[in-house]
Amino acid sequence: MTATATRPAPPARHARNGGGSRRNREMWVLMLPALVPVLLFSVGPLLYGIGLAFTDAESGKNHVTGFVGLENFGDLLADENFWSSMQVGLIWAVTVTVLQFLASLGLAMLLNQKLWLRGLARVLTVVPWAMPPVVIGLMWRLVYHPDAGIVNSTLGTDINWLADFSWALPAVIVMGVWSGMPQTTIVLLAGLQTIPKELYEAGEMDGAGTWRRFWSITLPQLRPIIVTITSLDFVWNVNQFSLVYVLTQGGPGGRTRLPMLFAYEEAFRYGFFGYAAALGVSIVIVVLALLGVYLWRQLREAS
Repeated sequence: MTATATRPAPPARHARNGGGSRRNREMWVLMLPALVPVLLFSVGPLLYGIGLAFTDAESGKNHVTGFVGLENFGDLLADENFWSSMQVGLIWAVTVTVLQFLASLGLAMLLNQKLWLRGLARVLTVVPWAMPPVVIGLMWRLVYHPDAGIVNSTLGTDINWLADFSWALPAVIVMGVWSGMPQTTIVLLAGLQTIPKELYEAGEMDGAGTWRRFWSITLPQLRPIIVTITSLDFVWNVNQFSLVYVLTQGGPGGRTRLPMLFAYEEAFRYGFFGYAAALGVSIVIVVLALLGVYLWRQLREAS
C-alpha cells in the first residue's frame, strides 16, 4: 500500500477573521494617542467654527447668541470689504504660488547639479523656513524701510514701499515668495533626485537638447509632485496671516488686507464672531472649489 499525500486543511475562517479583528483593534489603540489631539485641536474647532457661522455671536457679556441661519452669509455677499479682501487674497495666493514654484524649480535644478559647497547651499536654502513668521515680517520691514532699507539703497529710490498704494502688494508678494520657497525647493529637489539618469542619457543619445530634455523628461516626471506642492502652497498662501499682519497690518487702505486679516479684524477688533466665522467658512468653500477645478483639470490632462 502506498501512502498518499494529504493536503493540510486550511485554517478556519473564523480564526483568520479573529486575527484580523485583533490586529485592527491594536492598530486603533496605537493610533489613539495621535488621534485625540487631532480631534481636540483640529476637528473640534473646525466643527465649532462652522456652527458659529450660523449664529449672531458677538463679544459682550450681556449678548445672547441666537441662530440666524444664512443671514451672515447674505451680509457677506453685500459687503464690499469682503469682496475687496477676496480679490486681494486671490491675487496674493495665485501670484505667490506661481512665482514661488518657478523660483523654487530653478533653485532646485541648480542645487541638483554638482556644485562647489552644494551641501552648504542646500542648508542655507532651508533658513527662511526655519525663521518664525514674526521675525521674517520684522526683517522685511527693515528691508523696505524708506530711509535705511536695503531696497532703496540699492535702487537709489526713496519709495515708501509698504505705504504706497501701488507698491505695497507687490512688496508683500516678494516677501511671500521668499519665505515660502524653502519647502517647495526641498520637495522639488527630492523629486529631481528620483528621476532615473538613464532617461536623460537616452534623450541625449537621441539628440535632445537641454530644453527638450527638460520639457519631455523633467516636467512629466515631476508632474505628480508639482500638482501636490502647488496645491498645498495655494492653501497655505490663502490662509496666510502672520507675515502680512506684521508687515503691513492690511494697509495702506486695505491694499494688502487678505481674507484672514479681514476675518481677524471682524472677530477681535469689532467682536463679530459669527460674521467672522461665516467669512472663514466662505474662504474654505472658495479654496476647495478652486482646488477641485485645478485638480480635475490636471487629472484630465494626465489621463
